Amino acid sequence: MIGLILGTSEGKKILSLLNQFTEDIFVSTATEYGGELLKDYKYKVLNTTPLDVEGLKNVIKKHNIDIFVDGSHPYALIVTENLKKACNDMNINYLRYERPSVVDKYIYDKNGELDKNNNVVVVHSYEELLPNLKNLQGNILNTTGSRNIKKIIDFNLENRIIHRVLPTLKVMEELEHLKILPENIVAIKGPISYELNIAFIKECNAQAILMKDSGVQGGTEEKIRAAIDSNIKAYVIGRKKEQGINIFSKEEDLVKQIKELSTRQK
Repeated sequence: MIGLILGTSEGKKILSLLNQFTEDIFVSTATEYGGELLKDYKYKVLNTTPLDVEGLKNVIKKHNIDIFVDGSHPYALIVTENLKKACNDMNINYLRYERPSVVDKYIYDKNGELDKNNNVVVVHSYEELLPNLKNLQGNILNTTGSRNIKKIIDFNLENRIIHRVLPTLKVMEELEHLKILPENIVAIKGPISYELNIAFIKECNAQAILMKDSGVQGGTEEKIRAAIDSNIKAYVIGRKKEQGINIFSKEEDLVKQIKELSTRQK
């Protein structure tokens, strides 16, 4: 059986390509909502709760999984670490799908030098983000996701911060618990178009937008373009770059490798 951990929109394409030759698939998503998005695809087992290392090892053993694909979000570092360890301990194939970054072309000039005059600023942690925001005047549009709002709140900034989040009951309850006022919440399902990003920046009178490097599919490029054209700062939380022979940035290449490995193991 093939195991998949899916946390990105590309999961649908990966499943559709796999379904061309197999349905012998175990799928794991972090939430029931994530599982609901995959209801039109074929697989034998669906898990909709997070799995730790032992949970993953039990799943591998129970379902006789010999290839496990990590298609989790680029920032779900714990998921990746857990799956790598589980696959190593169980001596099975680990493959990683990682959506490509779109940020580099906006922070380097045509000669490959860092563009000092650009509106786009990449930081590598939330701690590194704080000094950049301390002297910022005006409103901030935060699009880094509901799980990171507490980190932003803990900065104790005087700025008004508007949080753009997924419109689910769970997220709304989290924001209520954090005492986020309704006027500082924009609940909408992404990815968001360039035009709508422009409109949100204007409506919120934002002087900066915070985001993660979630790739083309995550709407990062539209956010960056909107920030540049609105002449405001775009602060990007950079991702940890992985390297290795089992990392793929194209769904077709990933599925080709899965098919080859599956054929060898028969």
